[in-house]
Amino acid sequence: MRVYLDNAATTPLDKEVLEAMLPYMTEHFGNPSSIHGHGTKVKAGIEQARKKIATLLNTSPSEIFFTSGGTESDNTAIRSAIQTYHLSHAISSSIEHHAVEHTLADLQKNGTIKVSHVRLDHKGNVDLEHLRELLAKNPRSLVSLMHANNEIGNILDIEAVGNLCAEFDAYFHSDTVQTVGHFPIDLQKVKVHSINAAAHKFHGPKGIGFIYIKNDAKIHPLITGGAQERNMRGGTENVYGIIGLAKALEIACKEMEAHKNHILSVKSYMIERLKETFEDIYFNGASANLDQSLYTVLNVSLPPSPDNDMLLFNLDIHKISASGGSACSSGSDVGSHVLRAIHADPNRANVRFSFSKYNTKEEIDYTIEKLAEIYNLHGVTV
Repeated sequence: MRVYLDNAATTPLDKEVLEAMLPYMTEHFGNPSSIHGHGTKVKAGIEQARKKIATLLNTSPSEIFFTSGGTESDNTAIRSAIQTYHLSHAISSSIEHHAVEHTLADLQKNGTIKVSHVRLDHKGNVDLEHLRELLAKNPRSLVSLMHANNEIGNILDIEAVGNLCAEFDAYFHSDTVQTVGHFPIDLQKVKVHSINAAAHKFHGPKGIGFIYIKNDAKIHPLITGGAQERNMRGGTENVYGIIGLAKALEIACKEMEAHKNHILSVKSYMIERLKETFEDIYFNGASANLDQSLYTVLNVSLPPSPDNDMLLFNLDIHKISASGGSACSSGSDVGSHVLRAIHADPNRANVRFSFSKYNTKEEIDYTIEKLAEIYNLHGVTV
């Protein structure tokens, strides 16, 4: 059996999405910037996709701009907002995705801004009162806080943060890469200036995403060199990626409740099986809270073992794919900055299992069986 439990890193492409993309890989190959028939046919497909995405998020097509994915969108939101509005202060947290964390660190290093970090509780939840204090001392800041954490599953009260930012005239960007396609997002109800998405997080293709930029908070482009995306993002569009993104989001939103219920049943089953199998086990962040966490993520703290560093390798030998934290840092020996921030025990093996609509309870049984085998080899009580 092969088991894929790393869906927070990327999800398998939905067959319906591939079918929607194929004509734009073969028949409709024109450059969308060309004015002839081949080009205008493709341009129409892009604009139909933009309109579909905007409708699903309850916003205007003029506020959706296609990018290469979440990282480019985060960079665009942060760097361009700071440049456009001459901001000198940013507020973020120590558990943001590296696309946000490293971007802000770079801007602080070169003297463009000063960065303040909002306090977190022991589970990794944002202290909203401390955020208010920081905003009161530094009004007109850039605030960048993710909607849901990709490693420990914590969910931000994005509406409360949006209201605070509006009160103190702050520019609010939220990395929503883990929630678009998994949670309903109504951009008429949230006071946010920009959010982002990556199609491969909800069964779309890799290398394509979008940034939402509120019409009354326009920012300068990050990538210049062409008039594409209404002068907001130069470069020939990833046409079949855009078509796939829109189709994937359409499916995700249409079947959201069914997918959520299925994934929650698999996740809760894994929690129960882990507790039955291991005496010494707990869960990092809010990931085991079925009502108040990213339902696709479970971050497990397993018992100490001499071979903790080999656990993911041993799982892979048994054809089980999981992550030791943020997949975007896989292959690095730096470790998880998120787990360090919440003071997770470094002597324990911390594994992120993340789920999709394709996972089954049979796969969970197999995974638990192999985990028990791995730990019994070293005499660890399970």
